[in-house]
Amino acid sequence: MGVFLDTLRSLSFGPFTLNTDTRQLFRGPDRAPVHLSPKAYDLLALLITTRPRALAKRELHECLWPSTFVSEATLASLVAEVREALNESGRKASFIRTVHGFGYAFAAEVREVEPVPSMRVANWIIVNGREHALLDGEHVVGRDENLTLTLKSPTVSRRHARIVIAGNVALLDDLGSKNGTYMRGQRVVSPVPLADGDRIRIGAFEITFRSWPSERSTETQA
Repeated sequence: MGVFLDTLRSLSFGPFTLNTDTRQLFRGPDRAPVHLSPKAYDLLALLITTRPRALAKRELHECLWPSTFVSEATLASLVAEVREALNESGRKASFIRTVHGFGYAFAAEVREVEPVPSMRVANWIIVNGREHALLDGEHVVGRDENLTLTLKSPTVSRRHARIVIAGNVALLDDLGSKNGTYMRGQRVVSPVPLADGDRIRIGAFEITFRSWPSERSTETQA
């Protein structure tokens, strides 16, 4: 997966936008994030980029689970997840069309979205008085080594939470942690946008998220 997406960035269909750089789906003009599991994202991206061709179930299995046996019910469950994210049912399929006895196809018109120039923003988090810069991409926080931020505490899961930076957008998501991730005193149950000054609680740690125009110089400690 991913090879056929190398030249694409954002694709718009209906009220949705698929960003292939950050592997995210957004809804509406305010770009509210829509949760998709990694495999569900792969399925949606595959159907969009091969539109309007219908893909056989066998071909979908080979692309999504290469060299791995999964049941046909697994693919059906994945299609159901994508349809739920797109607010559609099988009988009124505006986006994912079922080709009975064969497979699936993407049925809606898709537009490539030109990037909108905007002021770059510098993002970082502060924990225990130390600053950690956040570049564009995915940043995982947890107890494991070799993460963006390692927090050594039994109250922190190995891969506890994730911060995704996509241009001027920052999102916080919990990764199924045992003790939960909290922002502004509320438990995070789906991806939520971060704003400058937001306080995040992960286990016994309080983390402050900061975001400023990139012209501001910030010394980042290792």
